[in-house]
Amino acid sequence: MHLTFLGTGAGAPSLQRNVTAIALTLSKRGDTWLFDCGEATQHQFMRSALKPSKLEKIFITHLHGDHIFGLPGLLTSRSMAGLLEPMTIYGPKGIKQFIETALSLSGSYTGFPLEIVEIEAGEVLDDGEFRVTAYPMNHVVECYGYRIEQHDKPGFLDAPRLKAEGVPRGPWYQDLKEGKRIQLEDGREINGAEYLGPATKGKVVAIFGDTGPTEVALQLAAQADVMVHETTLEASLAEKANGRGHSTTHQAAEVAKQAGAKRMIATHFSSRYVSSDRERLLAECQSVFAATELARDFAVFEI
Repeated sequence: MHLTFLGTGAGAPSLQRNVTAIALTLSKRGDTWLFDCGEATQHQFMRSALKPSKLEKIFITHLHGDHIFGLPGLLTSRSMAGLLEPMTIYGPKGIKQFIETALSLSGSYTGFPLEIVEIEAGEVLDDGEFRVTAYPMNHVVECYGYRIEQHDKPGFLDAPRLKAEGVPRGPWYQDLKEGKRIQLEDGREINGAEYLGPATKGKVVAIFGDTGPTEVALQLAAQADVMVHETTLEASLAEKANGRGHSTTHQAAEVAKQAGAKRMIATHFSSRYVSSDRERLLAECQSVFAATELARDFAVFEI
């Protein structure tokens, strides 16, 4: 899996950063899930290596413009390109009205199946390979962070051992790979779980919406392989940041440290910061949590 940052700015685009959009690519399946869709996200998408035909789901954290104004354009362009793959959009109450109103008033439509799901805190989906849970954030409007958990992968089936014990190959091998029990024609019962190697631990990615400090942050980011957190302002501006439902460099890094996250990627930077400020902001984060990296537009991070 990997994360592609299509926009890393807060509030408004700047000459150096577009507004928020983060793509999670599920490499084995090739699917892409988009988290937030700020203005001009489709332009950023085209400038990246991502494929529009692989965009399967969009998760919206909240309804502020810098996180949703790119949706109407992206949806209609996808339709005009003749892409017919279905799409599902998840977001807080009001996301359905926003999308349907924008499409209706502009005389637009989607030529592909579009499902819009308004969420609450709790499990959003479980497709058998990934589970997504929404956590309420501390922002000035209803806002969520998303925890994406990959289910553990079963260990490899010990085919040589099965062969040595006289278990013939057949369609039942798939059941054995899933740890199920089968019964052979000679009456023997084989327990697949006894022939599997150690399971591979699934990855966990925590993607925060806009938020000030909140107790649920530690649950959202607990033992995450990668935690993506906003760092709108520098440490000295904590009062200003928190008053607007945002976090500072130190506050975000403290979440990663206390939650036991393996890595933190900082994003959602105020337009007041330019390229020359990056080193200072990174140093502030790393003074609390060393395994911190700063996102930039079009940066790709392997998970």
